[in-house]
Amino acid sequence: MAEPVALVALGIDAALGWPTALYRRIGHPVGLFARLIHRYEACWNNAAWPPRMRRALGLLTMLLLILFAGGTAWLVQTLLIDRLGGFGWLAVGLLAWPALAQRSLFDHVRAVATALDHHGLSAARSAVSAIVGRDTAALDESAISRAAIESLAESFCDGVVAPAFWLLLFGLPGAWAYKAINTADSLIGHREPRWRAFGWAAARSDDLANLLPARLSGVLLCLAGGGGWRVMWRDAGRHASPNAGWPEAAMAGALGLRLAGPVAYDGIMHDKAWIGSGRDRASSRDIHRALGVYLGACLLLWLIAGGAAWAL
Repeated sequence: MAEPVALVALGIDAALGWPTALYRRIGHPVGLFARLIHRYEACWNNAAWPPRMRRALGLLTMLLLILFAGGTAWLVQTLLIDRLGGFGWLAVGLLAWPALAQRSLFDHVRAVATALDHHGLSAARSAVSAIVGRDTAALDESAISRAAIESLAESFCDGVVAPAFWLLLFGLPGAWAYKAINTADSLIGHREPRWRAFGWAAARSDDLANLLPARLSGVLLCLAGGGGWRVMWRDAGRHASPNAGWPEAAMAGALGLRLAGPVAYDGIMHDKAWIGSGRDRASSRDIHRALGVYLGACLLLWLIAGGAAWAL
């Protein structure tokens, strides 16, 4: 049943994304996860408590969050299939739709290229700041373009492949349990002293949940881009994340670019390793090329979901 559900969810997301009007009216479902995480963090992440205790409470937070997300999704899925019979999978697909971000990711990255093409650096910096966490005020065209491409590659895993992967395996509970884990990692899975102990379980859970999807993302990008295999195998491990380097290195190899490298966060420069061995001068044209590779990789994911639905 998860296979047709994945196709329905992918199709709705490709057509609609998550409409701005809907977001303004009801927000996004991951906002509920964020509120729960903030509540647990406020109650249990006390700096006066020993790290071991804070780590245990962070683990408890993740267990409760996954139980809430997966359990609620399982209950809803069971009720829909029971009440609607053969049409239940359509309703389940509709509820899986918000877990995916194909269209919104494409639109946000394309907005950066459009700004560079027609509105100048100031508009491009504003557009790219919506999708990256680094400092953007001093970025030139090349750095803006690389940042957009890096975000596209990494988010292809987090926003598209990983939720679709877990949706295919476990249906609605798999997709929403993954989104809960990924949301927790983005909020508390950091290395700064405040979150290092409490957010440890969130970061490790996200690493585990993305282990296979990240590598699948890299393979899909190499296939869609017609190359990049050597760079992916060689440079994936240069990224600080055990997973994000796979799609990023695949994209760098497919486009013949160098991505990553030194980057500033909150005014502090971080000497990150370069990924790829091509040119580091990038432009809006490279963003458009990256979007083409991305669309091809999404199509391949559709074929996987369709093949699984046909076979099973």
